[in-house]
Amino acid sequence: MLEIDFEEERKVILREYRKLLRKAKPFLKPGDAKLIKKAFTTSMEAHKDMRRKSGEPYILHPIAVATIAVEEIGLGTTSIIAALLHDVVEDTEWELEDIEREFGPKVAPIIDGLTKISGVFEYGTSQQAENFRKMLLTLSKDVRVILIKLADRLHNMRTLESMPRNKQMKITSETIYLYAPLAHRLGLYAIKSELEDLHLKYTQNEVYRDIANKINETKTARAKFIKSFTSPFEDDLRKTKWDYVIKGRPKSIYSIWNKMKKQNIPFEQVYDLFAIRIIIDAPVENEKAACWEVYSIVTDFYKPNPDRLRDWISTPKANGYESLHTTVMSDKGQWVEVQIRTKRMDDIAEKGYAAHWKYKDSYSNPEQTRLEQWIARVRDMLESNDTSAIEFVDDFRSNLFSDEVFVFTPKGELKTLPNGATALDFAFDIHTEVGAKCIGAKVNQRLVPINHELKNGDQVEILTSNKQKPNEDWLRFTVSSKAKSKIKDVLKEEKKSAALEGKEIVYRKLKQMKIEPKDEVINRIRAYFNEKTPLDLYYGIGTGKHDPKNIKKFQDEVLEPKPKSGKRIRQASDAKTFEKELKQAKGQDMLLIGEDMDVVDYTIAKCCNPIPGDDVFGFVTVNEGIKIHRTSCPNAPELLSNHGNRVVKARWTSQQEIAFLAGLQIIGTDRVALISDVTQIISDELKVNMQSISVDTQDGIFEGKIHLFVQSTKHLDDLIAKLRAVNGIVKVNRYD
Repeated sequence: MLEIDFEEERKVILREYRKLLRKAKPFLKPGDAKLIKKAFTTSMEAHKDMRRKSGEPYILHPIAVATIAVEEIGLGTTSIIAALLHDVVEDTEWELEDIEREFGPKVAPIIDGLTKISGVFEYGTSQQAENFRKMLLTLSKDVRVILIKLADRLHNMRTLESMPRNKQMKITSETIYLYAPLAHRLGLYAIKSELEDLHLKYTQNEVYRDIANKINETKTARAKFIKSFTSPFEDDLRKTKWDYVIKGRPKSIYSIWNKMKKQNIPFEQVYDLFAIRIIIDAPVENEKAACWEVYSIVTDFYKPNPDRLRDWISTPKANGYESLHTTVMSDKGQWVEVQIRTKRMDDIAEKGYAAHWKYKDSYSNPEQTRLEQWIARVRDMLESNDTSAIEFVDDFRSNLFSDEVFVFTPKGELKTLPNGATALDFAFDIHTEVGAKCIGAKVNQRLVPINHELKNGDQVEILTSNKQKPNEDWLRFTVSSKAKSKIKDVLKEEKKSAALEGKEIVYRKLKQMKIEPKDEVINRIRAYFNEKTPLDLYYGIGTGKHDPKNIKKFQDEVLEPKPKSGKRIRQASDAKTFEKELKQAKGQDMLLIGEDMDVVDYTIAKCCNPIPGDDVFGFVTVNEGIKIHRTSCPNAPELLSNHGNRVVKARWTSQQEIAFLAGLQIIGTDRVALISDVTQIISDELKVNMQSISVDTQDGIFEGKIHLFVQSTKHLDDLIAKLRAVNGIVKVNRYD
């Protein structure tokens, strides 16, 4: 057993605590240091016997969270105290009342928002989604809850190395699914980028390392290029009355990977690997003019791309981001993105919400309330939302991710809606009654239907009728959570009466079959009939969409299937139950793909078609046994975020007899016998069976899609390498 040097640990703890105090010192008021010390000693005492998975004392985690809150987000004393105490109620004997008594009424609600909901959750619900909703509910009282939670998540991601693989997958998927977009929306650009990069590091480590190495290798060449690019206009910049700094900022690893994936190009072909940022020190009243002056100087030397000008100074983003972006052609024949902003704008761009408040009183910009408008929208959504936690999280995410569209009312009032918003979204944004009676709109004086998508600068007038009422299709015509939740409210009322009848039928059938209508059973019937919620199931039965006789089929096929030969693991509802049964049957709790078919029903997920060599996980479905997904599967973040309790550890065995389906996309210049050369390599040289091949040739460009059976990622990589060597082929990629 490893011997612990307690004296050395004490020195480390004190060193980290003093570092926190140094960072906080500039803004501490009299008496603050004393309160912070009290919080530190309380947390130290409460966590004294606890250790992290890495083996280090637990207290180092709250200190690190408090340091991130101060240094990287710019929060103050109350947040430091809350960060130091954020796990005390959840993990120790302390109660919220104790926190309020010792540290006052400001700290206690923040701790409450950060404390996870405990207890047993019904089958088919999601503990993660419930906790996320609980945390957001406190947004209406204090946004610091979210900011401290982001600091907590960032530190957990930075120290994820010591966690078991299935926990790593759950935490990193939650991060990319919810916390990175949330950081983006709150303007915490640096934190958002780091969370995304760390997600990539733990889900696709080879890709992450490869891009990181390439960024490193091009560092010197990049610095040289920036120097030669900026030197022609630096003389003119010096002649202005503003102090300035020029930075070359490489794109984050995740955004480079995203671009490579979206455009199907290698690292070398990503032209905007970095942006040049010019930061000027101009007073608030001269900011706009100063930025345009710098723009004018840069474009005197380099030709701008007219389609790539972004003015976020006149109309800032909803997260408070302000900057002037242009893309210009360098004399080396390369497009270069130039970002022009002031010191204040840069501070807000990096630290987001907290910096935004720091400058709140320094200028009276009407756009400055945009971030508050978004928070007001979230509050509105929280108050009016009575859907399940998972539906709520999905709605919230769609509003987190989307950019904005700016439109005007007939009187010229500016309205901000999510990108892709329709006339119907606009109607609900004005008022629920207006939305519910909307029959169409006039956009820029032209008559349009309710599903007309709005564009920046549109002027919209809503047309209503008392005879109109919402229907199911309206949910497809809207993107804003406000519109969706109001439409759902109206539809729910109509649904309820039909659903009551359906519920009676389901319960009657179950009684005849002597089955108790527990939540678990209802959820499995819901999944069998492919409905999203129990209400939808009852509604489908009540309106005749589903035949009640099929409930008997459900019993025969799912609840009481004919036993297969040998001892098999019954349908489990979560990973813990499954792993326990697997351990009893096989002596290990990890699913071995290729070996365990004798005791476990599992299938390969069609959404990502994993093959041996891919990094994978198992997922306990409601009715279809275990499904094997790639960790890079497009559905992985949602499955792992909302249902982490159903994730099973899985890996391939070395057996190679089974062939797995994979897809290849081949692009090249068309020539005689190209297809013959490709099929010869696949069939004759590597003895690979093809399922299908489709070829499209246009203007001399050949694009083929091939479905074939391979034994492993190595087998597939060998095939890709050989195909790339064929004369005329430009690209070969695996696709899902």
